[in-house]
Amino acid sequence: MTTQNLALLTLAQTLTGTVSACRFTTPAGAQAGADANTFGVARTAGVSGDKIAVDVLGTAIVESGAAFSAGATLKSDASGRGITWATSGAKIALALEAATAAGQFIEVLLIPNVA
Repeated sequence: MTTQNLALLTLAQTLTGTVSACRFTTPAGAQAGADANTFGVARTAGVSGDKIAVDVLGTAIVESGAAFSAGATLKSDASGRGITWATSGAKIALALEAATAAGQFIEVLLIPNVA
C-alpha cells in the first residue's frame, strides 16, 4: 500500500456531516454513500462546518471497502470507501494498487463523474 499521491487539484470543501479521512465525499459536503456521485477524497477527517482539503483531480489515497485488483474500476460503498464497480453506481476511480481486504489504504486515479 502506498502513502503517496499526486493530486492535480485539491479544493477546500465545507462539510455538512461527519467525514472520515481517505473516504469519498459528495458535492454537498457529506461522506459518500453507496453508488454515489462524488466530489473527491477527503485528506483529513472532519465534522459538519469544518473546511477540509479534498483531492478532486489526479490520484488520491482511498480506504478500501473490500478486496479488489489493481486496475479495477471503483465506486463508493455505503461508508464512502472504494469497492469494485460491477453494473450500477457512479464510476469514480481506477485502482492503481490491489487491496486484499477492507480497511487498506491504496492509491487511486480519480475519474470525473456525474450522477
